[in-house]
Amino acid sequence: RIHLMAGRVPLGADRAAVAGEMETTFIENLRYGADLLAQEDMIGLVEPINNRITDPRYFLNTPHQAAAILEKVGRPNLKLQLDLFHCQIMDGNLSRNLETYFPLIGHIQVAQVPGRHEPDSPGELNFPYIFDLLESLGYTGYVGCEYAPKGDTLEGLGWLHSYWESRGLPHAGTSKVAE
Repeated sequence: RIHLMAGRVPLGADRAAVAGEMETTFIENLRYGADLLAQEDMIGLVEPINNRITDPRYFLNTPHQAAAILEKVGRPNLKLQLDLFHCQIMDGNLSRNLETYFPLIGHIQVAQVPGRHEPDSPGELNFPYIFDLLESLGYTGYVGCEYAPKGDTLEGLGWLHSYWESRGLPHAGTSKVAE
């Protein structure tokens, strides 16, 4: 799986004025990339990144926009990389977004909002609920941890051990966690 980035609105350009041209270019590029990836039996991922905090110029901002573009591209080896941090900032309503876009999801990423730290840090998101929802939806893929740990990497994964313990699961070990 590989992230195919959407690009940024040019400096000084009005987003609305260039949106059509940028979408057309992105769709053409995604088709080209998807066809190359298909030759290697690979999946391409598109990720909406919030333009409120992280990157005001990033073109692809919401799951809705990403889903519409994926539909226009029409390649089965392109999927949605849903970063719950960005989704919460742009849309909120994570449960409904996960349910709605589940068939398109090829990868999930997590970070607490607003600090972009570990899932058990103070913030807006209830990750035990979200993980249960993903399980009930049948998600079997990886969950990427894209956050800034408050301490070192192993300390930053303490939340995962606590989560496993709360569910009565054995620890998978450090090497599996790092995958």
